[in-house]
Amino acid sequence: MADASPKRLLMGRIGAAHGIKGEVRITSFTEEPLALASYGPLSTNRSGLVIEIEHARATTNVLVARLKGVTDRTAAERLNGVELYVERDKLPPPGDDDDFYHADLIGLEARLGDGTVLGEVIALPNYGASDLIEVRDARSGDTFLYPFTRAVVPEVHIAEGYLVIEVPTEAEPGEEEPD
Repeated sequence: MADASPKRLLMGRIGAAHGIKGEVRITSFTEEPLALASYGPLSTNRSGLVIEIEHARATTNVLVARLKGVTDRTAAERLNGVELYVERDKLPPPGDDDDFYHADLIGLEARLGDGTVLGEVIALPNYGASDLIEVRDARSGDTFLYPFTRAVVPEVHIAEGYLVIEVPTEAEPGEEEPD
């Protein structure tokens, strides 16, 4: 995901070939997986390679797609691992003030409720359990991960350039976590 930027967003990743006629499996990172096919030509993490989805269908956990110019299994296999990107301005605007793209949060200042600056949002990783928000302290360079939930991040002010983090407190040893 090193090629992602606020102007170029990672939307999917090509996986294994599917069948013998050049179809590929694509893991889509969009809310509606089939929407990936509607963004037109997609840039990639391979220099000069642009991918255009001619047809896609959803399966249980991936898209199966036919790509323009890919007609056999060998060509499809060479695309395994290719990341698919779209320019940020091709995406529809968020529906309301509580909606935003994760990429819109990168670079925002992270503050406590009292205005104390914690640092800058540098990433929103997800290691399988749920989204996290990663903040780098500008003074020390240390990074901190917080759960990306409404309880921990109650306010997001994209236009103003900041968000608020309520740092979770840890239970003392022997204390039970609240339900």
